[in-house]
Amino acid sequence: MALPPFLSKIIGWLRAGYPEGVPDVDYIPLFALLGSQLTESEVSAIADELATSIDPDSAETIKAAIATVTHTQPHDSDIARVRSRLAAGGWPLAVPERND
Repeated sequence: MALPPFLSKIIGWLRAGYPEGVPDVDYIPLFALLGSQLTESEVSAIADELATSIDPDSAETIKAAIATVTHTQPHDSDIARVRSRLAAGGWPLAVPERND
């Protein structure tokens, strides 16, 4: 199933901001940041897309990070680091527009 153009753009920003892949330490702040701007199903679709393009151990880390976000608030410094990486990849600092 193809992602909607809006979510495809987000995957592109993630890949540009993290060309070597998202390090495990950034998954929790990343999904906290995405979860503040996207619906749960959109975050899940992004996680599924990322998981299909990486090794199985990282896919399990992604799933654990999403579960952890609901119970843990990441540090502001972690959110700032991830936001900076996403901005470097073209992510708008404001909530991205949905031009599906």
